[in-house]
Amino acid sequence: MQPIEPAFLLELKHEKNSSHRMRRTAVFLLTFPILATADSFTIDERHTFPSFEVSHIGFSTQRGRFDKTSGNITLDPEKKTGAIHVIIDANSIDTGLAELEERLKKEDFFNTAKHPAITYEADRIVFEGGKPVRAEGTLTLLGVSRPVDLEIRHFHCGVHPISRKNVCGADAAGTIKRSDFGLNAFLPAIGDEVRILIQVEGFKD
Repeated sequence: MQPIEPAFLLELKHEKNSSHRMRRTAVFLLTFPILATADSFTIDERHTFPSFEVSHIGFSTQRGRFDKTSGNITLDPEKKTGAIHVIIDANSIDTGLAELEERLKKEDFFNTAKHPAITYEADRIVFEGGKPVRAEGTLTLLGVSRPVDLEIRHFHCGVHPISRKNVCGADAAGTIKRSDFGLNAFLPAIGDEVRILIQVEGFKD
């Protein structure tokens, strides 16, 4: 009795007279396992800017952002799991006013000489309908770590029209009390509650 060949070998033999179809089948067989694993994305620093909003003596809402951010994101919609690792360069703070930026880098605010990085690590991503809607993680600021959840309000993936690379992007938001991290300068004149807003894009690895 002749051994029974696996079905995919029979299919390849059946298509051996058509090189185009054979290549297509081979590519499918090679790439199919990738679809079952989590996708990893490297943050695009040119389109990722964490920003913040805080009350200024009750007169207005003052805003600022950080211009240098790096990290990576892992998403597995099938298993509804994911992880986020973000590093923010605290010295890249940008308020539109150089004098204020230098003040915010001082010891009583972000103390960038001692704490040059702000990090956010999330090991749980909540999915609804195949899309992430919330990240549950830990923010480390001034060497103090506290749990912080981010609401993911917008999420979209596709092929970038210029680079032709696979990209995912999102808008996320959350709220912290800066006093929880020891950032107490000028409380309560400058608000304790700080609104965090993050626009992020990442290229698929």
